[in-house]
Amino acid sequence: MNLENKKILLIGLAKTGISTIKHLDKLGESIIVNDIKDKEKLSDILKELENLDNVEYILGYHPENVDDIDMAVVSPGVPLDLPFILKLKSKNIEIIGEVELAYRLSNNPTFIGITGTNGKTTTTSLVGEIFKKSNVDTYIVGNIGNPVIDTVGVANEKSVLVTELSSFQLESIDTFKPRVSAILNFTEDHLNRHHTMENYIEAKSRIFMNQNSEDFCILNYDDEVVREISKDIKAKKIFFSRKKQLEEGIYLNKDNNIVIDINDKVVLLNKEELSLPGNHNLENCMAAIGISYVSNVDIEVIKDVLKSFAAVEHRQEFVKNLNGVMFVNDSKGTNPDSTIKAIQSYKRPIILIAGGMDKQSNFDELLDVAKENVKALVLLGETASKIQTIAKEKGFKEIYKVKDMKEAVSISYKIANKEDVVLLSPACASWDMYKSFEVRGNDFKDNVHNLK
Repeated sequence: MNLENKKILLIGLAKTGISTIKHLDKLGESIIVNDIKDKEKLSDILKELENLDNVEYILGYHPENVDDIDMAVVSPGVPLDLPFILKLKSKNIEIIGEVELAYRLSNNPTFIGITGTNGKTTTTSLVGEIFKKSNVDTYIVGNIGNPVIDTVGVANEKSVLVTELSSFQLESIDTFKPRVSAILNFTEDHLNRHHTMENYIEAKSRIFMNQNSEDFCILNYDDEVVREISKDIKAKKIFFSRKKQLEEGIYLNKDNNIVIDINDKVVLLNKEELSLPGNHNLENCMAAIGISYVSNVDIEVIKDVLKSFAAVEHRQEFVKNLNGVMFVNDSKGTNPDSTIKAIQSYKRPIILIAGGMDKQSNFDELLDVAKENVKALVLLGETASKIQTIAKEKGFKEIYKVKDMKEAVSISYKIANKEDVVLLSPACASWDMYKSFEVRGNDFKDNVHNLK
């Protein structure tokens, strides 16, 4: 990709924005940085960028004159239907994201792309660990928190980039083409951004738009929407299923053994040997098996990692057992379906800490499932009142609205009995109270460790 003498507008000073600016500055490009936040709100970020030479800032508003802009690079958090973005499009200014930019600038590594509503982080981490144990030069990047652009100039044609991809990131790709892609599932999420489920599915489906018959796409057969969109895929399709014995693909047999039936039939291991609990993690493991198998990873390496892999931080992460009460951090549970899966992983009574930024999600199914073993709801954040109203309609009696995580943890421990689980699984984004779900999860853990 030739960027010589191009003026680049970078929109949005998030984590990927910082890495993108630093890389473009290193290349000597002329960069205009724009963010709707003002200088005061961005002071910490600006300190990190203060020594760069080729950067001009427009903060607190969007620029009116963009006639001399050659390309715009948009951070994932910036909606592509903003009037300002539409103005750029009307002037035929190319608009891409950090993933697309990194792909164009990269030195031909193998890209593996993983998307879906839930399970992306666990599957990405699993696949990354499998490749690392195979002594492959591996980078775990993308929505998992490590910008893809940071690998440019480091990764080469012998490297593998295991890339977690959100719908926000996939909206802004153009030529990005993974050697292996995976779509795990579709449930309602980010409707405040995409407006309709159809738009959300369309954004996610872009992961396979540039693949051809020499590539692979790993797909969840048990998800009806995934099956429906698979007819548009040109790559070699590999399905996995925990509910049906497939003629070809990855499935459970009648003895609960995971079978790989692609060209040859291999009985890999029993599902009880997996280190990660729950049916949702069984699906994540099957996706990871599919990705690794078509990438010619040794079967024994795949098996060893599946038996020993520890839970991802902030994803059903065991924090502490205090006087028989188990505290679990599932701050990565940022939509109702994710929280449903977390609840269904425990047979013990649950005190559920939930609530956060309103993404226009529907909480009815979550609260119907929660009636089975959630004994109390502790609610905080923007959606606390919304969840409380629905919970009362469904007959929940023990509901506590709190102002912050400290109060949430304190009340949860006070009302907990021995053998109860205090589960932070918010079913909402964190941005109403926290910078990220990681900060929210760490706040939960800190407060748990401070309990007497």
